[in-house]
Amino acid sequence: MRLRNKPWAEDRLNDFPQYVIQQPVSHKGKWHEVFGNDNPLYIEVGTGKGRFITEMAKAHPNVNFIGIEVYGSVIVAALDLLIEADVPNLKLLNVDAANLGDYFAKGDVDRVYLNFSDPWPKSRHAKRRLTYKTFLEVYEGILPDKGEIHFKTDNQGLFESSLKSISEYGMLLKFVSLDLHNSSFEGNIMTEYEEKFSSKGNRIYRLEAMFQ
Repeated sequence: MRLRNKPWAEDRLNDFPQYVIQQPVSHKGKWHEVFGNDNPLYIEVGTGKGRFITEMAKAHPNVNFIGIEVYGSVIVAALDLLIEADVPNLKLLNVDAANLGDYFAKGDVDRVYLNFSDPWPKSRHAKRRLTYKTFLEVYEGILPDKGEIHFKTDNQGLFESSLKSISEYGMLLKFVSLDLHNSSFEGNIMTEYEEKFSSKGNRIYRLEAMFQ
């Protein structure tokens, strides 16, 4: 993924601590204090420019959301959306998903969303895919028993490898769609990439999987 460098991004993220969580390790095991309630917490790993997570927060005011993005030059766009929306149940986190266990305790997170993750199509890069077994282990460590992952992509190869990885990990597949936009699924909120790719005729794949 080619990113436009924004050297001012870090300063801007630091200027809005009410939206962008600072020192997240200090909140491990007590994220309800950040939101001031005991509502469920859903996170999106790889939140990009933030459209999905912002719209989800608007649609579900009784759920807390955190958008997680490793690239500061990308998450500043999500910050702009959040400032405009000013929804109290959404925060942002500029960290690497591989280290989520440093910031969340077991059961802190109730659901993980993965939307249009980098497919890393080459076999030698398989370990970088957000549905690879090492990442599944990270998610299992922060979700409750029977916690769920919801995953969307337009990349058939990534979807197939994700189905394989999730099945081999021993997770239960609760929902699988090979053509989401032509299915009976209700309540779908599109990401920026989803709108772009589907407008070109690309098929959208979706799954829901539960740890056992």
